[in-house]
Amino acid sequence: MIARFLQRAIEEGADFIETDILASKDGVLICHHDVFLDDTTNIADHKEFADRKRTCMVQGVNTTGFFVGKFPIITFEEYISIALDAQRVVGIYPEMKNPVFINQHVKWADGKKFEDKFVDTLKKYGYKGAYMSKEWLKQPIFIQSFAPTSLVYISNKTDSPKIFLIDDVDILTEDTNQSYSEITSDPYLNYIKEYCVGIGPWKDTVVPVANNYSQMPTDLVARAHALDLQVHPYTYRNEHEFLHFNFLQDPYGEYDYWINKIGVDGLFTDFPGSLHNYQELTSPVSKDHRASKLLHKIAVLISSNGKV
Repeated sequence: MIARFLQRAIEEGADFIETDILASKDGVLICHHDVFLDDTTNIADHKEFADRKRTCMVQGVNTTGFFVGKFPIITFEEYISIALDAQRVVGIYPEMKNPVFINQHVKWADGKKFEDKFVDTLKKYGYKGAYMSKEWLKQPIFIQSFAPTSLVYISNKTDSPKIFLIDDVDILTEDTNQSYSEITSDPYLNYIKEYCVGIGPWKDTVVPVANNYSQMPTDLVARAHALDLQVHPYTYRNEHEFLHFNFLQDPYGEYDYWINKIGVDGLFTDFPGSLHNYQELTSPVSKDHRASKLLHKIAVLISSNGKV
């Protein structure tokens, strides 16, 4: 199913396709949002799997559920192939998901870590090069993670651009137990810029929300830009419950606000078709193209009828 969703995103004009990367118990890198299956499958309804339910520590919290194992889920390599097989250049934006948990519970025979296997897979398919380099433009990629130590670790293994993801204001980093205020401080941003080209914060921390109304924006984007860090917030959705009242249930209004007023450099959306349409509608090139087509139609009418 996820493969079809990714292909649909490409069809709708996505510049990059994003996914979370985990590892199964037998060491295969797979695409899945959580280390457990409860929220995204109906596994709890299958009594034959009842004995597989267990409790593990995930990001400092005891979590009970059905954890990822040997189930038919798309692999990291299959995800990469979807991008490479597209009829145009499509970037990938994979996340190293829950690396602390993965390294605690999955062991590889060669002694490598999850992060090593992640980078090895990217190199196998030719992903390399600094941001906007010749190699990067041929096969664009951003590597993302909420775990800063993982990003620092792979900085010596790949020059592909990295994005430091930032969670909600009350959630500590999974590997360093740092608070939101610590990792968004100027000294920390100045530190992380040595390893990353940007940050990926949850959008409701950049522009706080009260009673479903967007409030005054913080200065996070401005401070990040002052340090030459890009800002790619997440996640933009069309459903009414995710669109704040300020935008009158109009996703185009939300995109316009974030791109033109807040000034973000990129964004994550579950509806790439809507964002692509917004870009088409607001692009000067698109407007000129539509005007040219209209003029051409008028010229055809004049030449065929002698009058308009």
